[in-house]
Amino acid sequence: MKGYNKETIRNVALLGHGGSGKTTFLDAALLATGVISRLGKVEDGTTVSDYDKTEIEKGYSINTTIVPVEFNKVKINFLDTPGFFDFAGEVQGALRAAEAAAILVDASSGVQVGTEKAWLACKKNNAPRFFIINKIDKDNVNVDQVVADLQAKFGTSVVTLDDRDAVSEAIAEVDEELMEIYFDAGEFTDEQFNAGLSKGIQQGDICPVFTCSALTGEGVKEVLQKIIDVVPKADVDENGRPVAFVFKTLADAFLGKISLAKVVSGKLTPGMSLYNHTTEKDEKLGSMFFLRGKTQGECPTAVAGDIVALGKLQFTKTGDTLSEKNNEVVLDPIAFPQPTLYQAIVPVDKGADDKLSSGFQKLMEEDPSLVLQRNKETRQTLIGGQGEIQLAIALSKLKDKYGVAVNVVPQKIAYRETIKGTSDVQGKHKKQTGGSGQYGDVHIRFSPSEQEFEFSEELFGGSVPKQYVPAVEKGLLECMEKGPLAGCKVQNVKAVLYDGSYHPVDSNENAFKTAASLAFKKGIVEAKPCLLEPIMKLNILVPDEYVGSVMGDLPTRRGVVMGMDPQIGGGQLLHAEAPQAELFDYAIALRSMTQARGSFTMEFDRYQEVPAANAQKIIEAHKAEEADA
Repeated sequence: MKGYNKETIRNVALLGHGGSGKTTFLDAALLATGVISRLGKVEDGTTVSDYDKTEIEKGYSINTTIVPVEFNKVKINFLDTPGFFDFAGEVQGALRAAEAAAILVDASSGVQVGTEKAWLACKKNNAPRFFIINKIDKDNVNVDQVVADLQAKFGTSVVTLDDRDAVSEAIAEVDEELMEIYFDAGEFTDEQFNAGLSKGIQQGDICPVFTCSALTGEGVKEVLQKIIDVVPKADVDENGRPVAFVFKTLADAFLGKISLAKVVSGKLTPGMSLYNHTTEKDEKLGSMFFLRGKTQGECPTAVAGDIVALGKLQFTKTGDTLSEKNNEVVLDPIAFPQPTLYQAIVPVDKGADDKLSSGFQKLMEEDPSLVLQRNKETRQTLIGGQGEIQLAIALSKLKDKYGVAVNVVPQKIAYRETIKGTSDVQGKHKKQTGGSGQYGDVHIRFSPSEQEFEFSEELFGGSVPKQYVPAVEKGLLECMEKGPLAGCKVQNVKAVLYDGSYHPVDSNENAFKTAASLAFKKGIVEAKPCLLEPIMKLNILVPDEYVGSVMGDLPTRRGVVMGMDPQIGGGQLLHAEAPQAELFDYAIALRSMTQARGSFTMEFDRYQEVPAANAQKIIEAHKAEEADA
């Protein structure tokens, strides 16, 4: 794969619903160009693109894979992305490396959820796109109807090249120069047609539809040629100073860490030193190679516009830019989706926490849409992602690759406690043990506060010496970590130290700290304590036909719809809030309610009092847990 330049390289992301035939299409392209001698099967794990052990076991893609196809002296770098919605982060990375996206459509299934999601991902990333209707060999397939459905769903930019008049008119609309040519001559030359089509695709004004059968090979070469003709070339500087953008990280069992990079300026050569301005570290390029699935090819030089694999970069992660130290270039990082589903996990083997953290950090390098968190209040380890499949595969890899088996356990809520009333109490600590004793005596008023914790003193006449006041505050602060109802952190409490007494010999800081804790435990109980729960703010994007179902579900989760905004192009953005305790499975439920068409973001908003019946259950569960401990 030598001798290519930006004129003879095309980078295309393959998107589409799971099962639309992306991986098989690549095998068909390699078969058509003589690279392989027979078509592989996804279910047998014999395709070029799906080579990962987990992919072979599951029978579907979970990683973006690079598969270059060389045809008519042009190299098309295909980036095969997973079709499952859990792996949306893979699509984001692939689109950053590609000049256009091919959305595959199963001719027998037509427009599916994955088709819509691929289109939306392209729009979000301003990515030029075209459709490939695959599996046209199947019985009872009506390609014209599929095209009509695509046009009905995605608009008049969707065109077939068979309708040359319609396409020519669309090309004429691309710019004034093409409009003049069309009006004067009434038609375009092949060169003008392809250039205009390419520009229309690049601007998003034209979305052509191609057809093929990956299984029989029908139309595959024609699709490859059309890609060469009309896919925009990379807008890169071949003669510029070297710059590369890392869009994907792989962990290879034998080679270790592999960084997939798009060369956006100049050229890369083995042994070259570049600088990561994000991490402020030097990186020496060691092994460089081209990938085709798992097969490595020699790479003496990687030119601008090409995609290359870089072995064992020490300090560079997905989304980082490499350039010369005296030529600072930092491209925008990849906007990976935020987690919508969390699970609490515990290692099967005690003492494996460090091993778990280390292993999961490596998984997060491969898939930055995964997160690992430690909740200090609940003392739980949480993993987050887009869905059950993604998290299950992550835990499977954690066990297989890094030897850490974990159990998924019920997730706990970081409840809080506060007071609704006031109290006036004494805390007295007196201990005589034969030698020097301990004596501390405080009178404290407790009341609600807007602040998390508010402390003041109104002492008079030296009832409590000034040097012991900080110890009183410290004793109260330590008690705020564990309330009397369910052992939760206490907040929004005001404490006023207004009186007390001391002993000239037996009083000390520890004695007053203990006295303060006695006052706190008594005072909070007498000030009408209550339990608080986290309330989350939700923004839920829902197609119009599912709005009723989603709005009907929210009250069952003690949720409230606060407002609704109609979206351009259809759909509604619901603004809602609901307790976190009712939302652990919301990602799964929303996917089910909307046939996977709905999406949402969630963030913490505030703490709110738990309804009495719910609070009683939480308190009883805490008492039972303490009794068992």
